[in-house]
Parts: sequence; structure tokens; C-alpha cells
Amino acid sequence: MSCLLRDRPASTPEMLTAFSDEALLRAALTFETMLARAQADVGLIPSDAAETIATACAELPDVVSLAEAAAHAGTLAIPLVALIRERIADPEVAKLVHKGATSQDLADTALMLQAKTGAALVLRDASRLAQALAVLAQRHAATPMLGRTLLQAAQPITFGLKAAGWLQGVASALARFERETGAIQMQLGGATGSLAGLDGRAGDVAERLAARLGLPAPETPWHARREGLAGLASSLAILTGAVGKIAGDIALMAQTEVAEAFEPKVVGRGGSSTMAHKRNPTGCQVALSASIRAPHLAATILSALPQQHERGLGGWQVEGPVLAELFELAHGALAAMAVVVEGLEVDADRMAANLAAARVGIDTGESERLVARALNAHPKDR
Repeated sequence: MSCLLRDRPASTPEMLTAFSDEALLRAALTFETMLARAQADVGLIPSDAAETIATACAELPDVVSLAEAAAHAGTLAIPLVALIRERIADPEVAKLVHKGATSQDLADTALMLQAKTGAALVLRDASRLAQALAVLAQRHAATPMLGRTLLQAAQPITFGLKAAGWLQGVASALARFERETGAIQMQLGGATGSLAGLDGRAGDVAERLAARLGLPAPETPWHARREGLAGLASSLAILTGAVGKIAGDIALMAQTEVAEAFEPKVVGRGGSSTMAHKRNPTGCQVALSASIRAPHLAATILSALPQQHERGLGGWQVEGPVLAELFELAHGALAAMAVVVEGLEVDADRMAANLAAARVGIDTGESERLVARALNAHPKDR
């Protein structure tokens, strides 16, 4: 059972809802509904039978009892399909539930329906963060500050150049994520990926099912080919890391001894339970925590790539909860840092004072030109 006290501080209500138990069940029932309707579309089963199956899939079952049954059976599909069949009075129609499909078809497609929702949220808030970074870079294109290398004073730059670097990191990671969302596809292959059991109409059924689900149809079933999911997971981890880079820099700039930039003041946020004077970078904390967790989650999915034969054991079963957590962490980091960057308090006078104290001169090199190049590559209205 999920734990909001742990999950909510790291993510958003929208993403937690997208990967909730209820959303998973709704996606699984949608798969069974649309499978039946797709089969009716091509004349494989009667239309009234498809609608009877759809009616049986309309009401969500009890989560707790179904979870126990799934744990016992080894997969959600077994007890869920049995429950749908129990809801149908006509035994001949009940037999048509899940026709030509296998448990992994249901699990993979349900996960992809959730991932489609999750991807839209990630794209929305990554774009929001990128726009805020572009505004910040433009506003401070000529604001001089001390550049730092190996955590020590180096040569002068502008704060706009630092923000432009943040923008480029997020934009590049977002473009990679967008490419990898091509892995969000329907799954229908049957027991061994041969599409047996659909009376020679499998191609037509798959095409209609994909259209009804709003998911692309793959060239062939991908039961044991998980490189697409591995790419999607990796891109989420990379995007989270790009956001974590921003969080790390701002947290260092917010240190009392540096005091160059601060998260926006929000009542009840960033305080301390024992030290009233503190102003903790809480949004940065969310993103940094996510960037620590995400690489290891992506590695789990990468380690599941060598799946056995036509459908593996233990590999694809691990992907659902891990991919869900990656989406949750990525969106939590994006949402937190979008708020931070949009309201970032920049102390240009303190930046100038720290630069002067370092006695490294005032030549910011080509900083302004580089900011302009970055902004041209990533316009605010992208």
C-alpha cells in the first residue's frame, strides 16, 4: 500500500494519481474493454458480447482484496480477468474476456497508459521550468558574478551564463525524453508473442485496439524486448539529474556565507523545527533527493534487459513500480524547481561583492554572447 507521508513530499498529487492503484486498475480494465471492442470491430466476437464485457469492466473492484489475490496468483491479470468473467451471466460471453491476450499484454499496456499520462505531466512542467530559466538567463545576461570551479573562486562570469547552462541542460534532457516516449506503445502478443488465438485477424485487432487506446501499435509484440522501456527510464533519470544540477547550484548560492540567490519566501516552507532564523532551500532539497534516487532506479530497469526467451521471469515484473517511481520523482523535482526558478530572489549586489572580494577582476569574457546563443537555441515560447 502506498504511503503518502513518504511519497507526497517527493512528488505531486497529479503524478501520484496517475500511478495510483485506482489508475492502474482503470487502465487494466480499459485494456480488456477495448480489446473486446476491437475484436467486435473486425467481427471476431459479437458486438453485444463486447458491450457486455465493457459493462463488466465499468466498476473498479476493491483494491485491497484484488492486491491480495494478485500477490497469490503472481500477476494482476489472473484475478482481474476472473472477476470480470464472474460479473457476466452468460458463460459463453464470459469465455470471450481476454481472448487472444496474455497477462503481460494487460500489464504492459496498463503501464503504458499510465506512462502516457505521466509523460504529458513531465513535458508540461519541464517546459514550464525551461521557460522560467530562459527568462532568468535573459534578465541576468550581464549580471557579473564569481565563477567557481572545484568549489573554489575562479574567473568572473555572468549569472545569466549560469542560468543559460541550466536551461541547456534541461532542454537537452527534455528533448531526449521526448524521443524516448516513442517506447510508450500498446502490447498485444498472446502467450508467446505469436498472436495465436485471434483466428488470423490479429493484425486487424491490434490496429483497432491501438486506435481505441490512443497508443501506437508496435511492429511486433515486445514482450522480451525491453530496450524501449530502458531508454524511457534512463531519460527520466537524466532529466531528473539535470534538474538536480540546478538545485545543487542554487543551494550552494543560498548558503549564509555566499547569499547570492534564495528560494522565494513561502509561509510555512523552508523553516526549521529548532532554529527560527533558518531559510532552508526546500525546493532544492526535493530535486536533489530525486536526483540521488533516480539513477539507481534506472539501473534496475537496465538490469532487466536480458529477459529470457519469449517472455521472461522476474524482469518485466519489476518494471512497473520502478518506472512509476521514476515518473513520480522526475515530476516532483520539476514542479519544485519551476516554483523556485520562477520566484528566485537574486542579490546582484552580493554577487558583485563576492566577486570583488575574490580579486579576480571583472572580465566576464563572452558570457553575454553565449547567453544569447543559448536563448536563440531554446526560445522562451518553444
